[in-house]
Amino acid sequence: MRQITPWQWFKSLLYVLQVYGMMAVMAVYFVPLAIFSRDWAYRGVRTWCRYARWSAEKMVGLRTEVRGEVPTDEVLIASKHQSFLDIIILVSVLPRPKFIMKKELVWAPILGWFALRMGCVPVERGKRAQAIQQMMEGVKAGRQDPGQLVIYPQGTRVPPGEYRPYKIGTALLYEQLGQPCVPAATNVGLFWPKSGIWRRPGTAVLEFLPRIPPGKPREAFLEELETVIETRSNELMREAGYDGPLPAPRQGNTHPAGRRGRKGD
Repeated sequence: MRQITPWQWFKSLLYVLQVYGMMAVMAVYFVPLAIFSRDWAYRGVRTWCRYARWSAEKMVGLRTEVRGEVPTDEVLIASKHQSFLDIIILVSVLPRPKFIMKKELVWAPILGWFALRMGCVPVERGKRAQAIQQMMEGVKAGRQDPGQLVIYPQGTRVPPGEYRPYKIGTALLYEQLGQPCVPAATNVGLFWPKSGIWRRPGTAVLEFLPRIPPGKPREAFLEELETVIETRSNELMREAGYDGPLPAPRQGNTHPAGRRGRKGD
């Protein structure tokens, strides 16, 4: 992959400044409308996300591509999470996205308010059993507003080349909701990192994969979910020119989330 030059870093800085500045400008217009209608909250956030994708291509040469069939019905989406860019892409194409998100994000300027207005579900990390219970209660309370519930099965952003186990909360939601699960793979972390200013030119991809039908046993679901997401994400990163090490997904009885599930955590 191409190295980052001082000029590319400077363009990245300008991009970051203007894209968050545009967020504030759009909020002035959309907040009054979103107070009265959740539809306007979705429109406002989707408009900004599409602008962020468009301006990334124009300013820093970072194109974004969506592959696979975009879900438009009521489903659970389990997505690989590498940076803020995969959130931007998901919101830009999904008609009614709702996220399972860190409770701290509620206090983020502008984003926190819009997330709650859209019906996102904040959970407290670090307290495993309580977080899962909060997640279940939050999802149940919001089900009168159909949409696409998005969860990150690893629970956090995971940079390319690192491994984090898939958490049991995704399987519990899958069981309770009784909905199909749409896995999503990505390579966006190669172009928009977990932290920092620079944005690398190229094509960042988010791909929706074939649905996993409802009704599978917990361990089988988690194993299939991790295998398809990690395998395809690795392929997308190789396609983009990444030549570093990529951990293989765990399978079978070695899956840590499966073991925790048998203990009833």
